[in-house]
Amino acid sequence: MATFLGLDYPTLWFLVVGALFSGYAILDGFDLGAGAWHLFFRKEKSRRIALNAVGPVWDGNEVWLVIGGGALFAGFPVLYASVFSAMYIPFMLFLAFLIFRAVSIEFRSKEEMKWWRNLWDVSYCISSTMLALLLGVVMGNILQGIALGPGHEFTGHWLEFINPYSVLVGITVLALFMMHGAIYLIMKTEGKLYERLKELLKNAIIFFVVMYVIVTMYSLVFIPHLSDRFRNNPELFIVPVLAFLSIANVPRLATKGKYLMAFIFSSLTLSFLLILSAIELYPVLVISTLDPVYNITIYNAASSEKSLGIMLTIAAVGGPLVIMYTVFVYRTFWGKVKLDETSY
Repeated sequence: MATFLGLDYPTLWFLVVGALFSGYAILDGFDLGAGAWHLFFRKEKSRRIALNAVGPVWDGNEVWLVIGGGALFAGFPVLYASVFSAMYIPFMLFLAFLIFRAVSIEFRSKEEMKWWRNLWDVSYCISSTMLALLLGVVMGNILQGIALGPGHEFTGHWLEFINPYSVLVGITVLALFMMHGAIYLIMKTEGKLYERLKELLKNAIIFFVVMYVIVTMYSLVFIPHLSDRFRNNPELFIVPVLAFLSIANVPRLATKGKYLMAFIFSSLTLSFLLILSAIELYPVLVISTLDPVYNITIYNAASSEKSLGIMLTIAAVGGPLVIMYTVFVYRTFWGKVKLDETSY
């Protein structure tokens, strides 16, 4: 089997896909979180400022989702086919809410009527909230496993995806995104809205920490396979320790008013939690709750080595370009939001 830097191609592509979805979670996570707060802002000006804080970047953030989905399809077509077939309804709902969020942002300011703007404000808030919840529900089902049978076909019912663990993970992801989004909005606002967001951030931190503790305890008690890798390899405990330190640093830095650093540690929290999930699963991509023989792994789901080699070369060229574009956009729109005639 071909290798690069001591890693085989399926493992490298696993890392590439993981990095892309981590980038998506960090970037789209804060604007989904910002959207989830939207109805907490009562004044028209506050809502416009919050919208314009994410307005220049939200569509660019979704590029990471498109690239991640494409990388998943190209690198692990078996996984793509099985999971998208199994979770067809959750993914269709996800796409529907993506559309409603985009339409809400673009349509809101097209008319001056209050009912029109309130309609799209509600649509924007609900769609942002549901997108975060659905991402967590999908993640929860991936972590605990789904009913895959022969040929990696899903043999259960779609309502099985709404289970206690997936709902808990969904709420936890929403809480994390709301904390992440509140920090971002604080960095982009000033005045009374800035003070209001500082209070909302305190509530978001408490919300996330409580949900994180609940999900962690539930995982340890009811889903033991998620901690097997760490029990067998004590050196890996450095990752949950780093995740804990990242979480602890967010309220510490926020209390001191160092919101840029708090945002960085909030981003690191997202990354470390995804790394934890990857370590717990690797080399399995999706666990079969029926029989381990039906598990989808990076080896039985991967494209040919030649295809993976070519795509890794493309990723090595395209990845830095996407990162450069992202950095350019954020540098261009850096600073506090100022409303003008071109604003939403």
